[in-house]
Amino acid sequence: MKGEGIRRLRITLVKSPIGYSQRQRRTLRTLGLRHLNDVAEWPDTPVVRGMIQKVSHLVHVEEVEREAS
Repeated sequence: MKGEGIRRLRITLVKSPIGYSQRQRRTLRTLGLRHLNDVAEWPDTPVVRGMIQKVSHLVHVEEVEREAS
């Protein structure tokens, strides 16, 4: 569809995962977030939304519009 951008999510790690479960730390690692204030962009898919939901207390999420190439 011409003129429509691809929806992406910009995820920022804003709270340390120290003291949280290994499972939550692995989810952050899978998202590409290793250090505080790391930023990763992912396509807006149900799988990514599910991962974000599991660590929502540790991250900040923004929707970003990207132009289709």
